[in-house]
Amino acid sequence: MTEDLIVSADGHFVEPTDLFVTRLPKHLRKLAVWEENFEIEPLGDDGYPHFRKLHTPGFEGWTYARYRHFDGSPQTGDPARIIEDLDRDGIWAQLMHPNHALFGLFTHDHHELSIAHARVYSDYVSEVFAPYRDRVFTTSPIPLSDVDDAVAEIERVAALGARAVILPATSPIPYSSRTLDRVWAAAQAHGLLVAFHVATGGVKVNQEVAPTLQGMIAGVRTQNHLELNDELIVDRLMANVVMAPIAPERIVVSLVGSGVLERFPDLHFLLVEFNANWLVSTMAAMDKAWTLGIGQWRDWWVGTWDEDRPGDDQPGMAQLFRLNERWPYPLRPSEYVGRQIHVSFQEDPVAIACRHLTGISTLMWGADYPHAEGTFMHSRESIDHQFKGIDPEERKAILGGTLGGLLGVVAPIPA
Repeated sequence: MTEDLIVSADGHFVEPTDLFVTRLPKHLRKLAVWEENFEIEPLGDDGYPHFRKLHTPGFEGWTYARYRHFDGSPQTGDPARIIEDLDRDGIWAQLMHPNHALFGLFTHDHHELSIAHARVYSDYVSEVFAPYRDRVFTTSPIPLSDVDDAVAEIERVAALGARAVILPATSPIPYSSRTLDRVWAAAQAHGLLVAFHVATGGVKVNQEVAPTLQGMIAGVRTQNHLELNDELIVDRLMANVVMAPIAPERIVVSLVGSGVLERFPDLHFLLVEFNANWLVSTMAAMDKAWTLGIGQWRDWWVGTWDEDRPGDDQPGMAQLFRLNERWPYPLRPSEYVGRQIHVSFQEDPVAIACRHLTGISTLMWGADYPHAEGTFMHSRESIDHQFKGIDPEERKAILGGTLGGLLGVVAPIPA
């Protein structure tokens, strides 16, 4: 263990390959998420032969090198070995999300399939992680294709001991809709943290290739065997700079602008694996949208003039900047974000540099265990590099204090 009490906001449980095909109701098993393990001659120079192929609507055939434990052996989903990995990486507690099951859990146009996957997953992780509930906190997936079932599932997983739920980044019901107030009320009543994970939602059972998979395939095509050129460089930057922040920004703006955070002041939201450097500009832009600046002419009118109406009856004309003074809630948008929104990151020095603008509590570090794009096996090195010179109390809050407080993590007793 290290001197920091690290509570990672981003980890994934690599489910058994046959979890859903053996536990779903029999009439749904042909549509279940499942994976097959296979070994090949290594494709690259590192000599790693272990692969998995994913089978589920919209992601059929997606293949990847299997995730590893610290000793290099492939992940098996064994909770005891996960704890060993966390210990060696210096992480005391982990908020654990589904892995590839995320794709099947949020199949919006087949509600029965979605909710069945969710129930199987939550039941299973509550069983296998029962001996480690002080170290691993699993998020329970809640499909939103039926609000009654969503509320019932929140009640059910809360009774199982869940402390967090996870919702799709792309929801079948807009997060600005008051239809979801019953969902927010149930989560708040049980003190549950509500998480959203990148690249989830929007999957359709009859869709051969889901939008998320289309993006992953495009990434393979542009990076495999092609030399870099101006177009490829611009495409990569466009994807990360322009397109990537749209999904988390839409969630935050929807929750703030529709008054969810005002109506449910004790409910906390976590955006997982979206990075965090976009947050400061989002907060600033939301405030600016409702702020009359110094020097703006508040009595300036603009619009279309109707010659058939008298001058004092012109519905097509408006005082352009008066709208800025009509923000309907008692706090500014940025204040709601600072109070209830949290964003996880792995390596994001810009987000850390902006911490006093966004608020310390908005930032939560996560290793993305055991994913290849995360910091697993190098978390201490990554943390030390990013947090060099950071105030110790601020460092503690970002690395685990804020999340640990929300989850009820108990610090280990010193030996």
